[in-house]
Amino acid sequence: MPQPWTTPPPRRQDGAPVPTDRRTPPGRGRNVPPGPRRTARTARTARTARTARTARTARTARTARTARTGRTALAALALVFAVAVTGCSSGSPAPGGGAGGKPGASAPPDRVEPLGSVPSPRLPAAVISADGRKVTVTAVDRIVPLSGSLSEIVYTLGLGERVVARDVTATFEQAKDLPVVTRGHDVSAESVLSLKPSLVIADTTTGPDEAIDQIRDAGVPLITVPTAKSLADVRTRIEAVAAALGVETAGDALVERTEKRIAAVQKTIPAPAEGKKPRVAFLYLRGSASVYLLGGADSGASSLLEAAGAVDAGKESGLEKDFTAITSEALAKAAPDAILVMSKGLASVDGVDGLVKIPGVAQTPAGMDRRVVSVDDGVLLNYGPRTDQVLNSLVEQLHGTPGGKGTGA
Repeated sequence: MPQPWTTPPPRRQDGAPVPTDRRTPPGRGRNVPPGPRRTARTARTARTARTARTARTARTARTARTARTGRTALAALALVFAVAVTGCSSGSPAPGGGAGGKPGASAPPDRVEPLGSVPSPRLPAAVISADGRKVTVTAVDRIVPLSGSLSEIVYTLGLGERVVARDVTATFEQAKDLPVVTRGHDVSAESVLSLKPSLVIADTTTGPDEAIDQIRDAGVPLITVPTAKSLADVRTRIEAVAAALGVETAGDALVERTEKRIAAVQKTIPAPAEGKKPRVAFLYLRGSASVYLLGGADSGASSLLEAAGAVDAGKESGLEKDFTAITSEALAKAAPDAILVMSKGLASVDGVDGLVKIPGVAQTPAGMDRRVVSVDDGVLLNYGPRTDQVLNSLVEQLHGTPGGKGTGA
């Protein structure tokens, strides 16, 4: 009976077959070692396989590192724009905390102060959203504000008990235990809808757009409010939220209270020494992500600085955009007497000692004097009911003058 393999069995010189294990093809038996050529080929194949695996592993590691770096950079940039609009979440309780030569403002509890009485909403309320849509609000028993500033307005109007969720930037005491419906600074439509809201309030920059559309497509009334960039927006935003909630009278009262408190702070600002207002540069810092930016005319800080009796050094140096990367040349041109930072940003670079190590900072008048003004991330650019606290902190840290008795919202 012929062998079951195709290769003829080897034979000796006398023609007799060489004994082999019939159960295993020649050259592959347990007791038949491979020849020298097969051994060399096997070694080369093993080396090649190991080299290929090593190369693939290295490529995979490089790809992973590149992907992580790209995601970190994108996340940092997204965070910059979100913070410029709403502030960033922070665990620190105080709006102010001077880090330079002058003491910071006193630290009131991180709470909002509601109006004296709880208003009764008059519904339905027909309003025009900032994106031009006509929205009719029929119930406000389950409210979801999608920014820290909007949450502050709802709570200060007296309707905080009706809020069922929060954005990550709403860190004040009354809201901190509510479920968060954002991932980073992106809204999770599924999280919002799972809470069965009767009204969702968003900024015009709230996103992604797909999430906003999904909430609207589910039949939930959603209004957008213009993003705040200046003190003038405080009134606009309060009035827009109050109208949507059907409490316009309460909105008028809150506007009046807020504007009076802001005016009271401004009356305490001393005349500039030698007629020269301090030049202040607003720096956005996230040391963990290597993000170091200088604020320009559209950063959102200009209005606050000017209201506090200062000059926005970035704006005055010709920076028209919101932010630009910090360079020694840009800082030298801005020549700030003081530097304004968010408290978490300052902590991310290890305080003032780390800040002056950023190229160009130590060479500015502010860097040489270590004159740094720090304000809590959660309120600095909110332009809401606690704006007088922010302004008070700036005035005290820049001028050494307490902002008066009108604060405390």
